[in-house]
Amino acid sequence: MSIYGTQLSAITFIAIPATVFATDWVPLLANVCIVLVAPIVVFLYLPFYRRLNVTTAYEYLERRFNLAVRLLGSLLFVLFQLGRMGVVLFLPALALAATTGMNVYLCIALMGVLCTFYTVLGGIEAVIWTDVLQVFVLLGGALVALFVIAGNVDGGFAGIFQSAAAEGKLRTFNWTWDYTVMAVWVVLIGNLFGNLMSYTTDQAVIQRYLTTRDERAAARSIWANAVLVIPGSLVFFTLGTALYVFYKAHPALLEPRLQTDATLPLFIAEKLPAGVAGLVIAGVFAASMSSLDSSMNSVATALVTDFYRRFKPAAEDGACLRLARWLTLALGALGTGTALLLATYDIKSLWFAYTKILGLVGGGLTGVFMLGIFTRRATGAGAFAGVVAGTALGLYAWLRTPVHFYLYAAIGAAVSFAVGYVASLVLPREGRSMEGLTLFTLRAKQ
Repeated sequence: MSIYGTQLSAITFIAIPATVFATDWVPLLANVCIVLVAPIVVFLYLPFYRRLNVTTAYEYLERRFNLAVRLLGSLLFVLFQLGRMGVVLFLPALALAATTGMNVYLCIALMGVLCTFYTVLGGIEAVIWTDVLQVFVLLGGALVALFVIAGNVDGGFAGIFQSAAAEGKLRTFNWTWDYTVMAVWVVLIGNLFGNLMSYTTDQAVIQRYLTTRDERAAARSIWANAVLVIPGSLVFFTLGTALYVFYKAHPALLEPRLQTDATLPLFIAEKLPAGVAGLVIAGVFAASMSSLDSSMNSVATALVTDFYRRFKPAAEDGACLRLARWLTLALGALGTGTALLLATYDIKSLWFAYTKILGLVGGGLTGVFMLGIFTRRATGAGAFAGVVAGTALGLYAWLRTPVHFYLYAAIGAAVSFAVGYVASLVLPREGRSMEGLTLFTLRAKQ
């Protein structure tokens, strides 16, 4: 439940219904791709993290390749989480501004300070249990809002689906070969690699695998998360459709100047009973804080483990803990600044913005983990070249081509893997053997 809550949180509660409100159900396939990724993670990736006794995923990259690849991988993860923190902090601030009339910049600043203070006090155990509570609050709040909408629409749920179907709002499959739109193949391929990035290279998720009792318990957590995604996605996609039908029937209630992502907070403020609305908004903030503390906790862990402790192995635990707390304060300030920057732009969908960041930063990282685990010949120099090439081509696809952003992660991963493998054959090999810690050697040891 902690994995599920960390990956979705306030992005799910606010951004997904807003996206469906403005479009249709085509992005649904993106959410359920974790079902395809779960067996890959359980059988091919999880054994490495559990049996190597690592603190961060990027320690594996040094053991398999070299220090430079580890540092680059950890740095890319940190950059991604900084972008993510901005999104998950901006969304609840948007909700508070829509429901109370407060200035959105003031809301971001207040939430940034509160979240940072909360995160400094908490450890991974507090983070995980907060996530568990968050899942109940998120799903419960969404269901309450959904039933209230159904009670205010002619025909209830049947009326919602009939009206939405007549408007084409339930379209789930876009059958075209056009790579610039959300075609079925674009959504599936892009999000297959996007989910691989999240569940195989993201320290915020991987640190959950490492807190379980054993490998079997970690595997169960991944399967449970995959099962939770399906009904959870259906609830939030239905909520977005219900919002569209409601405001189509009551257009005077929709504030045209608000951003699309403020649609659900507006409904909560205007239509839910005061006590229920307060609880739902509180749930949104709890979700945001839980996701934010996960990001801060994992980034601080990566910075201390992959940088500070790597170069100062004799550092005492107390010194590392103090550094982690100071880093958390700095990360809170950076996340708040990112959210304030997001507030200055007219972003149509923060869910899409989050997916774009994920693909741009994570594609090359996904490819280098694949290179290390599934090939014997890959070297450190080749892996480093692959990550740089994959990340650079992802940025080029964003800046210079019309390719859909769902494909950024696939492009980055494929280029990183291919360039890394070819470069490993061409560039001089390191003095030590680079064939250890692959899938083949792990199975041979078993």
